[in-house]
Amino acid sequence: MALNNVKQAPGFAADVLVVGAGPAGLALAVDLARRGVSTLLVEKSDALFPGSRGKAVQPRTLEVLYDFGILDEVRAGGCEYPRMLNWEGPDGTVRGREWDIMECAEPTGQTPFPNALMIGQSHLQALLHDHLRGLGGEVVFEAELTGLDQDADAVTARFADGREVRARYLVAADGGKSTVRRLLGVSMRGERVDPKPMLVADVILTPDAPVDEDHWHMWPGASGGGASLCPLPGVPRLFQLYAQYDDVDAVPDATPEGVRKLAATRTPVTADQIAEVVWASEFRPWAALAERFREGRVFLVGDAAHVHSPAGAQGLNTSVQDVYNLGWKLGQVLRHGAPAELLDTYEQERLPVAADVLGISTRLHREARFGQQPQRGNEVKQLGIGYRGGPLASGRAGALEPGDRAPDGVLPEGRLFDLFRGPHFTLLAFGAEPPTDLGDQVHVHELSPYATYGRGLFLIRPDGYLGWAGETAEGLGEYLERTGAAAG
Repeated sequence: MALNNVKQAPGFAADVLVVGAGPAGLALAVDLARRGVSTLLVEKSDALFPGSRGKAVQPRTLEVLYDFGILDEVRAGGCEYPRMLNWEGPDGTVRGREWDIMECAEPTGQTPFPNALMIGQSHLQALLHDHLRGLGGEVVFEAELTGLDQDADAVTARFADGREVRARYLVAADGGKSTVRRLLGVSMRGERVDPKPMLVADVILTPDAPVDEDHWHMWPGASGGGASLCPLPGVPRLFQLYAQYDDVDAVPDATPEGVRKLAATRTPVTADQIAEVVWASEFRPWAALAERFREGRVFLVGDAAHVHSPAGAQGLNTSVQDVYNLGWKLGQVLRHGAPAELLDTYEQERLPVAADVLGISTRLHREARFGQQPQRGNEVKQLGIGYRGGPLASGRAGALEPGDRAPDGVLPEGRLFDLFRGPHFTLLAFGAEPPTDLGDQVHVHELSPYATYGRGLFLIRPDGYLGWAGETAEGLGEYLERTGAAAG
């Protein structure tokens, strides 16, 4: 659907206008599409972002992709994290220390995907885009938003070509330099994590370049600052080049010629062994948090709401978790008549989480030394993130607390995650009598007692968190009313 075919205001082009087709925008469009919510996804560029930038999909995000139904494709396009390998000596060819940057664990019944997966951001975006198109959605490219207004019923967005689009809600997924955030006047509060400039680039190396595709190669002692080459899955000889500058006043050269010169200066790879520079950018790491994630009918997600250091690979994953939280709530309000106050819980739940994750990535960045990064443990996997004590955590039963991530479990046929898949709520009855006639939105399953949950009734939200629990059904009806899931 081209933007010039979209209705002009005051007609509605969609229930939800999503600005920005990065991982957050695409994931939200996918989630809304499977909920039957009319969505318009726009992107000011003429194509999806071509570079890797983020390249780690953490275990909790893998669970989201399983729910979306595309985990098999993502895993086929990704790989395990390669071992880190330091190179030493005056010409950077003396083999040094090896180690694993990500702590690995074995799958369990509760956690089937315990380890991070490496996949370039552009590849992940392409898979999300393909899935979106399979659901009937699309991205409208070359649609640059330049202004917006709100009233009691909708948001009117204006674009550079003079067109206007009216939608009931707008979601800003347009990155750290968000136009939407600027138009709203929402400030970012943060700090410079590191004053030293950095450069990141995707490069395709020739077969004779002296680096293998089994390691993440590091040159910590390179003149001018450290450099690394990390192999990326999906394209033969594709590597992410990453470099830090010792001089805080240095100005990195992100042109293809500059990237080739940098590689030749800091690694054994020569300029002519870089067959192609796919993409390159320079940046200075900083951490910042928007003062609020909502302004009326407009929501901020992903980098538009929080900007991270790349340390710990938290930015992309936190962005996907934002939209996974927001998507079902928009669906409940727009499709099932949930009270509009349900949307208030997006900021209430996600802003504290983003603040905590920002603290983790900033600490990891400052603790690390190039070529000496400590192993990343459970704190970066995002499996422990939850909403205990939050506005949608109610009741008590068994071994879990409302707000916790709902663990998986092996069943005689399939697993609990299979019961959760889809846009519905799930009521698990472990050795307890469930109520009847809860309606189509709540899928009820009577199961044998399971120690991970304990005995009782457990209502799993559409985003895989325990929302309500009880030894009896008392209080369940009220919770379903609040979330628009009551029968009727």
